[in-house]
Amino acid sequence: MSRGSLAVLVAGLLAVPLSRVSGQRLERAVPAAALSPGDVLRITVWRHPELSGEFTIAPDSTLLHPLYQSVKVAGVSPAVAKERLRGFLASYEQDVQLTVEPLFPVTVAGEVRQPNLYRLSLGTSIAQAVALAGGPSERGRLDRVRVIRRQSQLTVDLTGDAPASEKTLVASGDQILVGHRSSFSFFRDVMVPLTSLTAAVAAIITVSRR
Repeated sequence: MSRGSLAVLVAGLLAVPLSRVSGQRLERAVPAAALSPGDVLRITVWRHPELSGEFTIAPDSTLLHPLYQSVKVAGVSPAVAKERLRGFLASYEQDVQLTVEPLFPVTVAGEVRQPNLYRLSLGTSIAQAVALAGGPSERGRLDRVRVIRRQSQLTVDLTGDAPASEKTLVASGDQILVGHRSSFSFFRDVMVPLTSLTAAVAAIITVSRR
């Protein structure tokens, strides 16, 4: 695949985050948008850079920050977490202005060019996650991308368009695995040997007629 073709493919994945989904349904115990330990909150407090930054949610549901360590944010939506942080900061300053953006840890591996653990924002699609990992390698196949999520699995087809209702977004802790194409080649493994065999038989017949 040429660099130009790869760039077009990656751009297409970023621009069209739609997918076809099949396989097992995901568990309903924890909503996909709920924050979990290991997630990161990017907090920006207006005029307070010392209170701003990216902070990881600890196993006890609080943030790994000397000031925010008393605020529990795991198990609730980002909107609820923002209101809890706003209420906490109100004891220091009235009408505090802040933004809160969750970042989910998502592993993208398999046949991609840059496999790694990524911190992805809320609303990132499976297709965009694969594109951020450099897109599929030469052997990667996008018609069966496996997603492991909280003891469940689903398979996503990223090769064509699909209704918006089937758009699949990443969730905290997802493992996205791009499969590889079979090494079998009909032309290489069937046609070439058959052609060689035909040529060999023809040569034998020619020699026997002399």
